[in-house]
Amino acid sequence: MHVRSGDVEKAADVLRAGGLVAFPTETVYGLGANAEDPGAVARIYQAKGRPPSHPLIVHIGGAELLRDWVEDVPATVHLLAERFWPGPLTLVLRRGRRVPLEATGGLETVAVRVPDHPVALALLSGFGGGVAAPSANRFGSVSPTTADHVRAELGDAVDFVLDGGPCDVGVESTIVDATGDVPSILRPGGATREDLEAVLGRPLDVPSTSRVRVPGQHPSHYAPRARVVLVEPEVIVDEAERAQEQGHQVGVLLPPSLVDAPVKAHAVVAIPGSTAAYARGLYGFLRELDRRGCDLIVASLPVEEGLGLAIANRLRRAAGPRSSG
Repeated sequence: MHVRSGDVEKAADVLRAGGLVAFPTETVYGLGANAEDPGAVARIYQAKGRPPSHPLIVHIGGAELLRDWVEDVPATVHLLAERFWPGPLTLVLRRGRRVPLEATGGLETVAVRVPDHPVALALLSGFGGGVAAPSANRFGSVSPTTADHVRAELGDAVDFVLDGGPCDVGVESTIVDATGDVPSILRPGGATREDLEAVLGRPLDVPSTSRVRVPGQHPSHYAPRARVVLVEPEVIVDEAERAQEQGHQVGVLLPPSLVDAPVKAHAVVAIPGSTAAYARGLYGFLRELDRRGCDLIVASLPVEEGLGLAIANRLRRAAGPRSSG
């Protein structure tokens, strides 16, 4: 843990004064502001270059505080909160009067979660309110999983950075729409579909589009500077070498099954065999390939089970509409 004595208290004071604080969660670093201060929330959008129609997630200190922020709490939500909070699960519910429309992108729904990180929880406790926060990066780009990522990308746009070390999960929270009779997953993330279904005792849909706007739904999102091209695993080496011969500086995310395969490319990152380790390292891998000067990244999708579903979602968004080579 990298937090120095007094840093949490200083960060809470910055929030009270209407400032922006970057803080660690178990998923990625967030760019936070007082959720009840429309002016402070507006600064988040300005700092990120984020369209004001894109809602933010309100982070709270415990499930017992949920009724302060939403209109009603269905029985399903109690089940999910008891099992997954603190943790990488965001619930979309009807907005309570305490939440300004600036934090919801103008919607009458609000996304809420309790982060599972000691520094985030200490900040929420010390501040004593809700913190609206998207990921602490420029809109559409790779999310930060270390404090250095935040400083490099946002610089002076952040008033204070709480350094809590690298994030444990590495991909954003799962977002579940709990506003209707049947919950659905609007964004796969750190809480797996299988675990959610086990708690609810029913299958959950992952619709490609939704009537509810939530973070991470932009056609191109989580994207490095390099163009990302998705191909089948069995042709990834050939596609990488072909692009390299055409003059690209090619980066390769090499699947575990091909770890010993020779690849003629500008840079190669070997993907860990563990899906959890892949999720934890994904954004760092993309940043590393950018750092090494790649202009094209060739990757394949993992099996879409467990955290593999979230990784596949992020790679598809990183590739954008041009997702195949």
